[in-house]
Amino acid sequence: MENKKMNKYHGFHHKIPSLFLFILLLLLLPFLFIVFAGGVMLAFTRLGIPPTLAYTLFWVSLIGSSINIPIKEWTREVYQIREINFFGINYRIPYHGQKKTVLAVNLGGAIIPLTIVTYEILRLSNNPQLILNSIIAMIIVATICKIFARPIKGLGIAIPAFIPPIVAAITALIIGGENPVVVAYISGTIGTLIGADILNLHKIKDLGAPIASIGGAGTFDGIFLTGIIAVLLI
Repeated sequence: MENKKMNKYHGFHHKIPSLFLFILLLLLLPFLFIVFAGGVMLAFTRLGIPPTLAYTLFWVSLIGSSINIPIKEWTREVYQIREINFFGINYRIPYHGQKKTVLAVNLGGAIIPLTIVTYEILRLSNNPQLILNSIIAMIIVATICKIFARPIKGLGIAIPAFIPPIVAAITALIIGGENPVVVAYISGTIGTLIGADILNLHKIKDLGAPIASIGGAGTFDGIFLTGIIAVLLI
């Protein structure tokens, strides 16, 4: 009888930390969102984007992160042997079918950052040296991303998340000249897009990933966050 009581006590005792952590997480979520929103707004402001437009871009990016726009589809023939256990006997059943991989562009994670890059280039079009610095930095980031990007079966192209923004920030500090913030954002965004994504598109269809979303979470790295973090590191 005492053992049963002790087991119940220990079971309840173990549930308390889990419940506490769950409540703590719920309380921290609003704070984390405010910190994230503040970081994004700060990055946009440092890029010379007016506060009202920056606020709009933040919400469009946030909502658009769940929107993937399909641009291409690959279909490949699949032949597999499936094993089925029936009453202790294994049966090998051949399977022949098709698997699709959809290539998509994420609205919030790719299209919005590319729009911001276009805005920055047009805004600073009277500064050819800054544009040249951005192009050189972009080539450096793209090269590093290409080296570290790896194809992963069933997922897509993956790259350690910290590499693109750190490389973009360091490169911008070295050759960014009078405006390293803009150089960091342009090189971090376009360099990652080219080096990690575009230069590896030919590998996607053979990886078996159901969807490869450029700029989206999961299959591809977040282009949006790469640019933002690169700016905040300056």
